[in-house]
Amino acid sequence: MHVLDNPIWHALTGPHATLAERAPRAARYPADVSVFAALPDDPTPEAWDDLRDLVGPSGVAFVARSELVLPDSWSVEVRIPCRQMWLLDALAPEPANRRSPGDNGFRPLGARDVPEMLALVERTKPGPFATRTIELGAYIGLRDGGDLVAMAGERLHPPGFTEISAVCTDESHRGRGIAARLVRAIVAGIWARGEKPFLHLTLENEPAHRVYAALGFETRAFADVVGIRAPV
Repeated sequence: MHVLDNPIWHALTGPHATLAERAPRAARYPADVSVFAALPDDPTPEAWDDLRDLVGPSGVAFVARSELVLPDSWSVEVRIPCRQMWLLDALAPEPANRRSPGDNGFRPLGARDVPEMLALVERTKPGPFATRTIELGAYIGLRDGGDLVAMAGERLHPPGFTEISAVCTDESHRGRGIAARLVRAIVAGIWARGEKPFLHLTLENEPAHRVYAALGFETRAFADVVGIRAPV
C-alpha cells in the first residue's frame, strides 16, 4: 500500500509524530491542529477499538484513505468525494503574462497571523483550518494594504511527500494568477527538501482542478474524506 493511499496515518506515525495523539493502533491530530484521524494500512478490530478510545463513545473521526471498510458498529456521518493529485515532474512554465518579479510579495506567516488566516479561510472555504493548523508546515501569504488577501501552505507530511493545502484568495483579488504563484512558491520549498508535492480537492472544485492540471499536477487517485461515528 502506497503511503499516499493512507497519508494521514503515515504522517502521524512519521514526520508529524510529535503532534499525534496516539493509541497503540490508531492516531489523530489534536482538535485545534486538524480534524483528521487515521488507522494503519490494514486495521484490525483492535485498531478500531483504539480509534473509538481516542474519539470517545459516539465521537466522530474524519479519515481520508482508499478502500476503508467500516465495522458494523461504526456509521458514516458525511462523505466528501475528493481527488488526489501529485506532481512528479517540473512545474509547467509560467505564462509570460502572469510572470511575477523576483520579489512576488509573499511572506512567511506565523502564529501572530492566525486570526487573519482564520478569517480568510472563513471567507474563502478552502477546507478545515484551526488555530494550530499552522504548526503542520510552512505557510506563506500576500498582503494588500496590510490585509491578508491570499495564502497557501503545507499540511500532511507522509514520508517523502508534502501536501499543499489552504490555497485561498480573497474574492477581491481573484483572476490575477495569485493562487498559481502561491502553489509555485510552496512547491519550490518542497522540492528543495527532496520531497514530492501532492494535494487534495473536492470533485466539485473544477476551477481548482484546472489550475493544478495547468501547473503539471496529475490525478493519482480518488478517495473520499469520510466522517465516521464511533459506537456508544
